[in-house]
Amino acid sequence: MPARAPKQEIVTFKVDPTLHAALAGVANRSEFIRAAVRSALENVCPLCRGRGVLSANQRVHWTALSGAHGLRECDDCHELHLVCHNAPVQNVHR
Repeated sequence: MPARAPKQEIVTFKVDPTLHAALAGVANRSEFIRAAVRSALENVCPLCRGRGVLSANQRVHWTALSGAHGLRECDDCHELHLVCHNAPVQNVHR
């Protein structure tokens, strides 16, 4: 007997009129929304987990970490990234 595909769940959510109008022009809204959610989940901040705000205790940990780390602009892609002040600069693009 062939394996069954996993059962899909239905999720609904409210949107404001502007977002509703923007989605109206998308050919396959369901697939577009699934792809957008997957992308957002893959890029969630590991510290705040997507909340965009650190708790008081997370702030204490961040402050301790940031003393030996900083932000630097990549010479190749020009994105900001975390670097350790005690480690040699690495080029991840080569």
